[in-house]
Amino acid sequence: MIGRLILLLAYLGISVVLFATFATDVWVWMSFFMSNLVLFALFWWHLYQEREYSPFISVYIVFNFLFFIIAPILQLRVIGDKNADFLTKLPYTSSGIIYSNVLIILFTLCFFGAYTWFKKTRKTRVIVPNYNRDKRLPLVLFGILGISLLVFIVSMGFVFNEMARAGWMASSIGRTALLIWKKLLFVVPLGGVILSVQYYKQSKKTGINVLAVAVMFVLFMILLLWFKNPLVEKRNALGPIYISIIYLLAPRLLNSNVKTMFFMFFTMVVVFPLSAIITHAKSSLRQIIIQPRILLDEFEGEGIGEVFNTIHYDAFINIVATIDYVKYEGFSYGYQFLSAFLFFIPRKIWEGKPVSTGQLVGEHLIDNYEFTYSNLSNPMVSEGYVNFGIIGVIFLAFALGYTIVYFLTWLHSHILIKKIMAFYFAIHLLFFLRGDFANGFSYYVGTLIGVMGIARLIDYLIKNGLNNQYKWRQKQITKA
Repeated sequence: MIGRLILLLAYLGISVVLFATFATDVWVWMSFFMSNLVLFALFWWHLYQEREYSPFISVYIVFNFLFFIIAPILQLRVIGDKNADFLTKLPYTSSGIIYSNVLIILFTLCFFGAYTWFKKTRKTRVIVPNYNRDKRLPLVLFGILGISLLVFIVSMGFVFNEMARAGWMASSIGRTALLIWKKLLFVVPLGGVILSVQYYKQSKKTGINVLAVAVMFVLFMILLLWFKNPLVEKRNALGPIYISIIYLLAPRLLNSNVKTMFFMFFTMVVVFPLSAIITHAKSSLRQIIIQPRILLDEFEGEGIGEVFNTIHYDAFINIVATIDYVKYEGFSYGYQFLSAFLFFIPRKIWEGKPVSTGQLVGEHLIDNYEFTYSNLSNPMVSEGYVNFGIIGVIFLAFALGYTIVYFLTWLHSHILIKKIMAFYFAIHLLFFLRGDFANGFSYYVGTLIGVMGIARLIDYLIKNGLNNQYKWRQKQITKA
């Protein structure tokens, strides 16, 4: 009850301060207010009415509040003070802002309707435990460890190059190869971590196998830290992995809607922006500790606005930019979705393969407004819009609702690897919703194959090998 109250007061307090200090066109103000009102209704329902544990909705609310309410309002305050264009050089128009908020409201309403409807109509299956598969688990773990060590040896030069490469520099290998390395092969140890914990929970806590699995668990963690650390991987890719490991090892910390919302809300809305202000403050940390008023002055000045007026919080203004793109180029009628669903086809083979929507809109801004950067985000709202207009927005909202309900069955499954990959998807939603769709989709599919696909393939090969060995023995007995 206290957690809910704190969250409620935090949401309302931030909203009141934002809208009380937001001096802009009345219709722009109203569009943001209505968008926040719809989101607050979902926020209240999730905390007080939803009985089933669903971290997906917690992340959806935090994303929308941060990227579609807080960030754009603070950006518009900076733009208004400086009489400037958006940070992407796109000229400010009140009609673009209002229309973007209309699309966001439509998406949230359709998503909520689809989510609640699919939850009511879903069919649940009782999965009978496969004890033979559990007996094969130590062999599967040994196979995963072998693949992980092989990847470690083969990729050593690539990892060192990634550690030395600056964030703004392009990788030395192609995009498809980069995806295979980072999003598929480098997450194989995560599957080993999950299955090691699963074996430990199902075993009798004694025997040589438990000791061997414990050693493999430590090796998997070391390999995962080697492959997935801030020197090799971006922050948005590290978060889902290590938060999922926290949920795996200590599920009580995040096993309710209030706990997950509390963690995500204060991490994304409070801690990260505050740390950015401290990092970019003109005063030293020692001065801030001695005189906390300095930090308050940063908030009251342009500090908080400048933190959000960066490319990291460009989701809302890229919806506006996508609307502008469609005005000139028209809808793509599903063509842009191909870059996601056929991501595994290299561009060298398919020269006409569409670029991601973020890059497409970025190039539009470069060509028409003298922007200098094309690697932009593109939220799911505008992904639907660029493909099929308003119908596309509604379609993606329903697709997201269905997908989340599908993963809810995984989250409440007795199969641990499914449960963790569902939770991983919930945290990954923060990146997926921000976009673009091609990257969000391919990154999760790659991780799913690396964690679950390879483990199942190894289990399949071991099962067939054991069956063939058994048949051979039976033949030898028959001959004898």
